[in-house]
Parts: sequence; structure tokens; C-alpha cells
Amino acid sequence: MLKSKLRKKILRIREKNNTKNIQINFSQILKILKKEKIIKGIVGGYYPVNFEVDDLLLLKRFEKKNFDISLPVIKKKFQMNFYKWSFSDLLKINKYGIPEPETKKIVYPDVLLIPLVAFDKNLNRLGYGGGYYDRLIKKFSKNKKIIKIGLALSVQKINKVPTNVHDQKLDYIVTNKHIIE
Repeated sequence: MLKSKLRKKILRIREKNNTKNIQINFSQILKILKKEKIIKGIVGGYYPVNFEVDDLLLLKRFEKKNFDISLPVIKKKFQMNFYKWSFSDLLKINKYGIPEPETKKIVYPDVLLIPLVAFDKNLNRLGYGGGYYDRLIKKFSKNKKIIKIGLALSVQKINKVPTNVHDQKLDYIVTNKHIIE
């Protein structure tokens, strides 16, 4: 199946399984960080839109545990950076309707919480098709190790995500039911 058709199909499934009431277990994420020997640092999250798994509660808990948190800002076509953010900071709406930090401090997260459309057991991720996260992961990974954690509903799992040479694998995928590593 073509990626575009697959995206549409899984997005419909995700919408039907409305993510508003489904939470990712914070202790599962903490176990991953403990295993990776990360006790503090910068967590990059996202502002959930389009029925993505809501990571805001996770980010709030990270902030309470003295992690710095950050959100992505789309800079130009197919490029984004992460900017330091706190729940006390203002957000502005970008041209895609996604809230972004108003701050101007670029950060390089140690941990990325990544939304996805679909995933498979081999830690492959199907995103929206712009390659924003793939480019960002490739760029950031040149300078430091980043733990890449995809967040999804278990119903977003498929047999095999079609991949190409530019696609970046995740380190973990955490769903409402299990962890894939």
C-alpha cells in the first residue's frame, strides 16, 4: 500500500479511537530513561493536534522532575528546531494551526517524544510525510545521542511500515498497551 493511502487509513482509525481519554503511562517512560541512564536533561515533546497521543501530561510531569522541556518550531519548509518551553510560557499558533513556543532559545533534546501515524514491530515510524522528524533526528544525532520515543495507540500498529533511505528508526515505541524496543 502506498504511504499516502496508508496514512489516510490509519488517521481514520486513530480519530475513531479518540486519543483524548487515553494516557501513556509516565512510569513506562521513566523506566526507559533509567535504562538509558538519563536522570535529567532536555525532553522534546510536541503539542498534540489531529488526534495525536497527548504528551502534555508527560511533559508536565517531566517539568516537575526538573527536566527542561521543549517544543518544536517549524522554521521553513521541511525544517524545524526545538525551543525551550515551560507551561508558564506563552504559545503562538503557526501557519499549520499548531501551537509553538514564543521563546527564542534553541535547545537540543536528550529525549524526543515523537508523534506518529503508524508503526511496526521493527521500530519504523510512518509520519505525516514531510520528513521533519527524520531530518531533525539525522541532524541532532551527529552531535549527541538522542533517545527517540514514539507515542501511539496500539491500534496504529501495522505489519510493515514502508521505508526509504531517509527514514529514521525509533529507539522505543510506547503505546497505551505496551512498549516496543
